[in-house]
Amino acid sequence: MLWLVLAGVLALTLGACGRDEEGGGGGGGSAKASPGITDTEVKLGGSYPFSGPASAYGTIGNGAKAHFEAINAKGGVGGRKIKFTTLDDGYEPPKALQNAKRLIQQEQVFALFNTLGTPNNLAIWDFVNQQKVPHLFVATGASVWGADVKAHPYTIGWQPNYVTEAQVYAAYLKKEKPNAKVAVLYQNDGFGKDLLGGFEKAIGGSQIKIVDKESYNVTDPTVAAQVKRLAGSGADTFLNVTTPKFSAQAIATIAKSDWKPLHILNNVGASKTLVLKPVGLDTAKGIVSTAYFKDPEDSQWADDAAVKEYRAGLKKYSPKTDPNDAFAMFGWTVAETMAKALEKMKEPTRDSLMEAVRSLDVEQATMLPGNKIQTGPDDGFPIEAMQIQEFDGQNWKLQGELVEAKAK
Repeated sequence: MLWLVLAGVLALTLGACGRDEEGGGGGGGSAKASPGITDTEVKLGGSYPFSGPASAYGTIGNGAKAHFEAINAKGGVGGRKIKFTTLDDGYEPPKALQNAKRLIQQEQVFALFNTLGTPNNLAIWDFVNQQKVPHLFVATGASVWGADVKAHPYTIGWQPNYVTEAQVYAAYLKKEKPNAKVAVLYQNDGFGKDLLGGFEKAIGGSQIKIVDKESYNVTDPTVAAQVKRLAGSGADTFLNVTTPKFSAQAIATIAKSDWKPLHILNNVGASKTLVLKPVGLDTAKGIVSTAYFKDPEDSQWADDAAVKEYRAGLKKYSPKTDPNDAFAMFGWTVAETMAKALEKMKEPTRDSLMEAVRSLDVEQATMLPGNKIQTGPDDGFPIEAMQIQEFDGQNWKLQGELVEAKAK
């Protein structure tokens, strides 16, 4: 009988060893570790439109990956190298969901990071939260990501949400053009409707009026017809809520018309490299937008240490990416936030990462001075301040002071 008892003990011991080695997914021998993280590596995954109508945003993924490589060259975060796997979704929500499932179930990433687009993230966030996988710093300013933390506790945005951005534009108009008659072009999805709704609410009780609005679908070939109809509305102000391809089309269409409104271009379309240069810099003179991180092409940051580090890192780790492209700086900057969250994490688990993400209070050198990244247990809006900028025909120039505008 003794040999049976010993055999049973041995079996239990081996079984326990087996569970420890599994570690929930390879946690360097730790039974607590979640999938996708070991003592030497942490796996992240993201879905971007490297092709399709929003392919200009693919540069964000390049900038983020370059920064992770620069961090890895210095030893990683807490001794862990960051492996960032990116997949192309063509800005199609079904593909984004397919990518999320592949990254979580096959690649076994520790967390999803910076997946781009409002409709794409809406398509995946139920699945990701059901899997209890961190869905972090999504590349979209939809206010929904922070509106109800308890409903989707594993999801958080990063950039100023569209309601915050809308409030900044409304505040600008109340000061500079208090009787503005506004025509709005907006993308017919969560992105466009969120900013438009925020603007409508923000101008409530003022003399600013929306006199006409037109929408477009991301699959449309052009927005020229919509812009021409808006030009006939009698509006003296144009709120342009579009992605880069359509931002450029709208600017070009106005340039060919007699309509000369105050042109407010939403932040996601305000790329000098991808939007303004193709249509002609002189054509874009006077356009107003917002900023919250340093423009790598702005001469005032030419000797800035953080911008120099960004340029050197991009040249080394993503040489085909234009360092003057603000989307690349976006990717570089949000990657730094991800690294800080990993650094703050106390245990190699997804829940510990979320605790770190929900308690950030950091300043980053590539952000505009005074702009901080702050979160709390019930605060899902990391950045809630922006600054007006105006294009002078050559570069964006910051105007006034940083404006804080809470989403709630």
